Amino acid sequence: MIIGLTGGIASGKSTAARYLAENGAFVMDGDVLGHRAYQPNTAAFAKIVETFGSDVVGADGQIDRKALGGKVFGNPDALKQLTDILYPEIRRMFSEWIKTTQADNPEALLVMDAAVLLEAGWEDLADETWVVIVDPDTAVTRAVARDGLDETAVRKRIASQLSNDERSARADVVIDNSGDETALTTRLDAELTRIR
Repeated sequence: MIIGLTGGIASGKSTAARYLAENGAFVMDGDVLGHRAYQPNTAAFAKIVETFGSDVVGADGQIDRKALGGKVFGNPDALKQLTDILYPEIRRMFSEWIKTTQADNPEALLVMDAAVLLEAGWEDLADETWVVIVDPDTAVTRAVARDGLDETAVRKRIASQLSNDERSARADVVIDNSGDETALTTRLDAELTRIR
């Protein structure tokens, strides 16, 4: 069984992923794969340099995420060019991970933890899509408290992401995480019981 787990900023997606891992699931974090896609000697690295110029490579030979960010943020066309390079590569790594993990653990519960699961179109890799949602005001409060982010910046990020309604419409399971962590884990337990 493969679950695609997604959610917006400060929704509790990472808390859910951690809890599933603590309860026996094999979890792969899409952010980890995203960082791997930027590594030198990968196809994505070469395409990024070819597309955005050699000035996005720092003195250490790694992609300078700040320099690259300066070229793509606020520029939808450039951002699409970047995601068109990264998304297929991350998808390939997720597929590879699924194949090898299932070969070693045929009965295992696998969780693809990916904030951009729906945007990237990776939900077809999963048997079920689980979406963790929280109302925007709660997300703002949590993100400001957790990361020390500016409220306006958080609201802008939320506005740039899929809405709860858009995510929910494409989900098999919607987990409302407006309560506390106990409520979240109780809900996750119920889903784990259902699929097992």
